[in-house]
Amino acid sequence: MHIGPYTFEEFATLVESFHGSAAPGVLVGGVMVEAAKSHLPEGILFDALTETRACLPDAVQLLTPCTTGNGWLKVLDLGRFALTLYDKFQGDGIRVYLDPVKVRDFPEIATWYLKLKPKREQDKDLLLAQIREAGPGILTWERVSLRPQFLGRKSRGGMTICPVCREAYPAQDGGICRACQGEAPYQDSDPAGELVQICDPSLSAVPIEEALGRRLLHDMTQIIPGESKGPVFKKDQVITVGDLCRLQQMGRQHLYVTEENQVGPEWIHENEAALAFATAMAGEGVVFNPPPREGKINLLAHRQGIFAVEEDRLQAFNLVPGVMCACRHSHTVVTKDRVLAGTRAIPLYLPRSDFHKAMAILADGPLFRVLPLKPARIGVLVTGTEVFLGLVEDRFIPIIQNKVEKFGCEVVHSLIVPDDRRAISAGIRELLDAGVDLLVTTAGLSVDPDDVTRQGLVDAGADDLLYGAPILPGAMTLLARIGPVRVIGVPACALYFKRTSFDLILPRLLAGLEVNRRDLAKLGHGALCLECQTCSFPKCPFGR
Repeated sequence: MHIGPYTFEEFATLVESFHGSAAPGVLVGGVMVEAAKSHLPEGILFDALTETRACLPDAVQLLTPCTTGNGWLKVLDLGRFALTLYDKFQGDGIRVYLDPVKVRDFPEIATWYLKLKPKREQDKDLLLAQIREAGPGILTWERVSLRPQFLGRKSRGGMTICPVCREAYPAQDGGICRACQGEAPYQDSDPAGELVQICDPSLSAVPIEEALGRRLLHDMTQIIPGESKGPVFKKDQVITVGDLCRLQQMGRQHLYVTEENQVGPEWIHENEAALAFATAMAGEGVVFNPPPREGKINLLAHRQGIFAVEEDRLQAFNLVPGVMCACRHSHTVVTKDRVLAGTRAIPLYLPRSDFHKAMAILADGPLFRVLPLKPARIGVLVTGTEVFLGLVEDRFIPIIQNKVEKFGCEVVHSLIVPDDRRAISAGIRELLDAGVDLLVTTAGLSVDPDDVTRQGLVDAGADDLLYGAPILPGAMTLLARIGPVRVIGVPACALYFKRTSFDLILPRLLAGLEVNRRDLAKLGHGALCLECQTCSFPKCPFGR
């Protein structure tokens, strides 16, 4: 048996010198590489992709020109023992994987591959012998076509100097390098090997009697329990004789004054940091009112709409030492001038290195937006033979109308049709001809054989269907599109429950937000209505 230009024994020796041992995974990987190459067109320029970090990348690098260093080998760690060689320009290729069914004919390979025994109990000599005997007989291959993002080699762009560590890095990574953003694998340490502790600049306090005529270094807050909390002395305020009594009442015997504390450039004052954070965080529809109060700035809604939060970057920002930002839940409907978020530096002086880390996270764009809710022309299609025949009074149209009118929408046309897919399809086309922006279908979404609303929607040209959502009530919600018109299917539970999935999803649709399967999946955390006797939505946990 040969693996590339090598005999099995020669390749095992090569693997041992490169990998550190004659690893079975690299040996099998060598067989997989040769199997993939044998199905590729002659003379093709190919790249490689492995679906595990274990062993297969080494096999590819030993037998092909593809390496991680030259960028022709991509490692996508999906945990599957599979590799693909593909046309580096077109993306068409051959995927080969170790088949768990075929390895059953080789017990020791199966034991190793499926981890049926601890490694120390496996017979390595027998394992290598079975790998040699099996060859490509334990593999399965298939033709695949890779997504565009895996084709070609992307440029890293220009380089710049990180202001924190002073090392060069790709400028596209942000205002500071990824290591200083928190991705470095090392613990910070001083020359003695001790962990660096967060510290403040050395500040000097003076007795309040000696502070007369001097400027305060920061806002000073007074709290009267149950009555008030706020700054009674402002940064840079000059202390007068009349202030001494009040300071003593506040329990202050010493003060930080500007004249006694000339802080170096390696520190940044809380007010300056808060102002920079707020400026970077505020996107469309969000404003703030400087200067900071007590070191904090609040961000406010500049208009009515839906509050959109970049949640991953907000979390990354709050992982930076010494900074914070707290906000309302994303996708909350807000009114003009409502507080959305607050941000500040926690210490009076923030190390400039931490300030740069925080600002690098904000460099990719605002954290917060308020998206306007566009009043829609609504079409309502009620499905149900019993309603169509007048056996049951329709209550869906007034329920939907009441909910959408609260957002300035208008129901321009409504229809009641029987549980017949042709009638449903025809009704949908009639509503579309009426010029609706948003189509609401009601009922007909359950597992009952008479419920054919979905089929009627498909007949009418609906695509991008999402059926089912982790929301109670509203598990059988449907979302789709018919051309530019958004579609939401409201299950029959809306006839009984005051609040359902419709109340959570409608504002997103009016704001023009895409709602995909991942968005629906995230809603599952908090989308259980408690069915309170007195409904207080949206001032409740539902949808949070």
